[in-house]
Amino acid sequence: MNIDSIQNGVVIDHITAGRGMRLYELLDLGSLDASVAIIKNVVSRKMGKKDIIKIDAAIPLNLDVIGYVDPGATVNLIRDGKLVEKRSIPMPERLIGVIRCKNPRCITSTEQELEQVFKLTDREKKIYRCVYCETKA
Repeated sequence: MNIDSIQNGVVIDHITAGRGMRLYELLDLGSLDASVAIIKNVVSRKMGKKDIIKIDAAIPLNLDVIGYVDPGATVNLIRDGKLVEKRSIPMPERLIGVIRCKNPRCITSTEQELEQVFKLTDREKKIYRCVYCETKA
């Protein structure tokens, strides 16, 4: 398989195998007017298998989404065909507008204008809770 290199854009690398599509959906990459390649189950010495997303456009990304779906993934910024910046993405302390509270009695279910806000309550188990009703994400 041959995936062309990109000249200006973003490569999200070291995504745990199987999580690439979730990132694609949460980052709303399907709405872009640019080439996006999702490469699944790539052989990796470090991880065994991994997913990679290549975006052939210099766009802003919500790093909190990446940190929520797969902390430890890396974001590589490409300019003129060269790597100019590489970032490791940690788990965010707060998630705003990324996921929805599943509690039907939560105030966010009735007050639609309220932002969905979750806080990280357990880093080891990767648990986020709604700041309004404490329901686990």
